[in-house]
Amino acid sequence: MRAFALHLGFEFRIGIRNKTLMLMNYLFPLGCYVLFGSLLGQVNPGFLAIIVPAMSVFAIMSGALLGMPDTLVSARNAGIFRSYKINGVPALSLLVIPVLTSMMHALVVALVIAATAPALFGGESPRNWAGFLLVFAAAAFALAGAGALIGVVSANTRMTVLLSQLVFIPSMILGGLMLPVSILPDTLARVSRILPTGYAMDAFAGLAMGQDAVGAWLSLAILLAAGAIAFGLAALLFGWDPKNTTRRAHPAWAVLALIPYAAGLVLYSV
Repeated sequence: MRAFALHLGFEFRIGIRNKTLMLMNYLFPLGCYVLFGSLLGQVNPGFLAIIVPAMSVFAIMSGALLGMPDTLVSARNAGIFRSYKINGVPALSLLVIPVLTSMMHALVVALVIAATAPALFGGESPRNWAGFLLVFAAAAFALAGAGALIGVVSANTRMTVLLSQLVFIPSMILGGLMLPVSILPDTLARVSRILPTGYAMDAFAGLAMGQDAVGAWLSLAILLAAGAIAFGLAALLFGWDPKNTTRRAHPAWAVLALIPYAAGLVLYSV
C-alpha cells in the first residue's frame, strides 16, 4: 500500500511538472473556461447557468482524453512498463494510478471553476455540493476509463489523437456542454446519447444544480457502468510493451465499452 501511495504521489507531481500534462490538466481547461465564460456568457446567457458543470466536464475530458492516453502509449513504447514489470509492479496499478491522478487533477480545476464562476461571470454555483462531487466522480471515472482504454488499444500516439478526438469533438458539440441537447434536432439529440457528456450534464442538472432533469440517477448509473466496463476492458487488453504476446483478447473488444451508452440510448428513447 505504501508503494502504491508513493507511485500515486509521483504520478500526480508528474502531471504538474510535465509541460504537456500541465497544459492538458490545467492550462487548457482553465484558459477555455475564461474564454467561454467571457464569450458564450455574452452570446448565450443561458450558458452561465451550466458553466460550472459544463467546464468541469471539459476539464475531465482534457486530462482524461487528451493527456492520459498519450502518456500511457509513450510509456509502453519506451519500455517503461517493461521495467515496472521486472520490478514487480502489477499491471493493475499502471492503469489505476493514471485514472486516479487524472481525476484528482480534474477535481482541482473543477473546484477552481466552481469557486470563481459566480464572481467572474455571474455563473451559478452547485446547489447540492454532495451531488456535485458524486456526479463529478462518476463522470471522471467514465471518461478516465475511456482514456485508459484508448491508451491501451492504441499502437502509437497518432492513434491516441484520432481515437481521443472521436470522443472529444462530438462531446463538445453534441454533449450539452456548449448548447442544451434539447435544442438539437431529434437525430442529433439521439446521437448525443452515445456520448458520456450528455449523461454527465443530465446528472449534474438533476443532482447538483437543482434543475429538472429526467433520469438523473439513471444517467449516473450509466456513467458508472461505462467506467467499470472501460476500465475492465483496459485491464484485459493491457500490454507491457509493443511486442507483448500475452494479450488475452483482440483490441476490437474495446467497442464493448459503448454498451452502457447504447442501453441509455434505448432507455431514453422509450
